[in-house]
Amino acid sequence: MTRIPTAPLALGLAGLIPFVWGATTTLNGTLADWGISALGPRFIGPYVQLFYGSVILSFMSGVLWGFATKTSGSKAAMGYVLSVIPALWAFFMTGGGPVSAGTNLIFGFLGLLVLDYAFWQWGLTPRWWMSLRLLLTTIVVICLGVGVI
Repeated sequence: MTRIPTAPLALGLAGLIPFVWGATTTLNGTLADWGISALGPRFIGPYVQLFYGSVILSFMSGVLWGFATKTSGSKAAMGYVLSVIPALWAFFMTGGGPVSAGTNLIFGFLGLLVLDYAFWQWGLTPRWWMSLRLLLTTIVVICLGVGVI
């Protein structure tokens, strides 16, 4: 694994804001109250994490699809098939309340990490990809964990 370029690192870390904000407002009632009055109840606690987590899993399906275009034949077909799994997971597995949805998102992000590793091993991602994905996934899983405890 290699050094992550500044732009992807900064944008990836910025993409963590809703997860960190959700965890923070779950742990801090005063901040949650402010968030409800200033932003609305959908933008605090696990609710912002669940909505945003579903969006990000779907986004990552598109990223993996893009990586699949860098190959051909059966490897491309496998890449396309694997790339839709995160979006389908988000669609089918995030109902049933905040605890089960949050738990399923945790499994979705861990599964995505496995897919990231496969695409990285196939040489379809930048060399620094796994360094970025390990960092971001670790923080996402910790933040989602706050909402399901």
